[in-house]
Amino acid sequence: MMQTCPLCASADHAPYHRDARRDYLQCRQCDLVFVPSHQRLSPAEEKAVYDQHENSPEDAGYRRFLARLFDRLAARLAPGARGLDFGAGPGPTLSVMFEEAGHPMAIYDPFYAPDERVLTGRYDFITATEVVEHLFAPGRELGRLAGLLAPGGWLGLMTKRVRSAEAFTGWHYILDPTHVCFFSEATFRWLAERLDMAVTFPADDVVLLQRR
Repeated sequence: MMQTCPLCASADHAPYHRDARRDYLQCRQCDLVFVPSHQRLSPAEEKAVYDQHENSPEDAGYRRFLARLFDRLAARLAPGARGLDFGAGPGPTLSVMFEEAGHPMAIYDPFYAPDERVLTGRYDFITATEVVEHLFAPGRELGRLAGLLAPGGWLGLMTKRVRSAEAFTGWHYILDPTHVCFFSEATFRWLAERLDMAVTFPADDVVLLQRR
């Protein structure tokens, strides 16, 4: 089966790792590590995993986790900046945190808040926490999100990053069957150039891209 990179669509890739359940390929163009399409879960299988999540705004521990992105992005926003939380999940929380800070928010999730009308708006910032590793078509989705940003707008992402082939073999992140795309700093730098955005890495699992 011909495999192309789900981020840049290149067919130039090489085996990166294999475990008991899946193969992992690395794109030679954008550096993304990805699971072949035929080894992904079905949408019903995906949702069954997500339904087990018990996140909520009342969970102080979850708020502390999200603060890794929230604190770094909120400090860069103008008062009243309008945002979209993409992939909000079954218990939207980051959007609540931004609303508490005075930022009007829209939310979107393909399973739990599938109103695609919000994907036609214009936003000062967009967040996606623990989302990009789940995307079957990250090139298309991230390009669409970047197109929703106002000039100077921010795309704030949280995802753990690929460090090395050696670390990958024992990485807990690949054990989640819904994780199918794994980004490195090199991948995000490629993406930023492709989208004409500036990129910074303010924390180990936080990436901020700003529309020029």
